[in-house]
Amino acid sequence: MWVGLMTDSLRHEPRGRVFERCARWGIRSVELGTGNFSPAPHLQLGELLEKPEARRELLRELRDHGLVISALNCSGNPLHPRAEEGARQAQVVRDTIALAGLLEVDTVVTMSGCPSGPGGRDPNWVLSGWPLEFLEVLDWQWRERVIPFWQEMAEWAQRCGVRRIAVEMHPGQCVYNPATLLRLREAVGPTVGANVDPSHLFWQGIDVLGVVRRLGEAIFHVHAKDTRVDEVRVRQDGVLYLSGSWPPADGPWTFRTLGLGHDAFFWTQFVDALRQVGYRGALSVEHEDPFLDPLDGVARSVELLRACLPREQPGTEITRP
Repeated sequence: MWVGLMTDSLRHEPRGRVFERCARWGIRSVELGTGNFSPAPHLQLGELLEKPEARRELLRELRDHGLVISALNCSGNPLHPRAEEGARQAQVVRDTIALAGLLEVDTVVTMSGCPSGPGGRDPNWVLSGWPLEFLEVLDWQWRERVIPFWQEMAEWAQRCGVRRIAVEMHPGQCVYNPATLLRLREAVGPTVGANVDPSHLFWQGIDVLGVVRRLGEAIFHVHAKDTRVDEVRVRQDGVLYLSGSWPPADGPWTFRTLGLGHDAFFWTQFVDALRQVGYRGALSVEHEDPFLDPLDGVARSVELLRACLPREQPGTEITRP
């Protein structure tokens, strides 16, 4: 394993400067956003698809800074029920998979998407089995939208030479916990696995170390992002508390820089658990802490992660997981 960076964390800086910082901080790989929820600050998806010279320039910049691409990230809602928006986001997923193949990147990080019920125009995240019509909506979503779409994308990935679609378990999406991730993987096949981002699991009350052990070889990529949970507020209002702003300043949880939600001992255990199940990829730092400057937050996270990783032998190089 090694320390990587989701470069949207430094979206305010140009690509070259981000790569320079990565080299200086000992970061060894980058995860590049291509669109949808990402503003894609460090690449132009269409240009890279169309122009071989643009791809060569990106790869040259990476080599010059001793970096590789751990994944391309097109997280969004490709199942959006409004036809134009759903088609646009689905196309970003297809194009990202195609670009990954051209760049010889074997992992694409994304989200499952969340449709409506039949005939609806807004996403409907079903969280309750009662009243029973909720279960009818959920069954329709998976049968008519989720499974067919990702079967198609898995076939497309295989044609493009992309081995892994890493689905981030994210609330608001049909895949939001290990059970729903495994449901999708069982329906679609081994091309689909997990992007494990502990921050979204912490606030749901999920045992992150247990998730690592449960998913095992289905872990394709990892985000390093922390969450501070205010247990007093959770006991008052639960974790599904809604605030009128984002990020929720008065909510029961908030994203934090590594170490400000869970201490270094947890992150050492997390790294060890990943090693035990055979994960050998990037720990891709993602900064979404509303209280720290991104440069400070990323630097702190990198420092903590490097202390948690086993000492490398001289000459150790990155190998694909």
